[in-house]
Amino acid sequence: MAEAEKKIRYAMVVDLRKCVGCNACTVSCKIENQVPEGNYRTWVKEIEKGTYPEVTRYRLPRLCNHCDNAPCLAACPVKATYRADDGTILIDYDHCIGCKYCMAACPYDARFVNPVRKTAEKCTFCYHRVQAGLLPACVTTCVGGARVFGDLNDAESLVAKLVANNPVQVLKPEMNTEPMVYYIGAERDIMGARYTNLEKGEN
Repeated sequence: MAEAEKKIRYAMVVDLRKCVGCNACTVSCKIENQVPEGNYRTWVKEIEKGTYPEVTRYRLPRLCNHCDNAPCLAACPVKATYRADDGTILIDYDHCIGCKYCMAACPYDARFVNPVRKTAEKCTFCYHRVQAGLLPACVTTCVGGARVFGDLNDAESLVAKLVANNPVQVLKPEMNTEPMVYYIGAERDIMGARYTNLEKGEN
């Protein structure tokens, strides 16, 4: 297929070497998407590795991975979860019945039920902003420049260059979901490590 004919495939790269754990991404996401209190579309996990006194702390930003092989798609009994033309996984709130099947199917704990709307909710890569030619809110507010978003099928895009020129990792590769969120600077065992803070949003 000619380069000009390739479909857009949005992806995000998170460079853990640049993440300072400030949670600006979490706050901006909640404001931009009016996420109810106590729920998060994106959050930053703190992970400890080692044994006292030789302990190292790592930060691991989390969000929906917009997988190429997304288990949430097959799990939704009413097809409220669907894939946009650019690969973004979205939810039709008018059709979602809040059954939580998609939540159970997601291996990344990326979904929750909106207590106001009573439907499933998650990161959408700020689809409304991207359609307007803007970047996701979390990307624009990342003070360390750790988050990069763009078209993975555009070889000239920064996100494509980062994936092509760096050793990247994905969460739970053994699940074969083909995530579209890539991490730079993550140790392999950290990607599957138990979290010291088990609840979203706690640091």
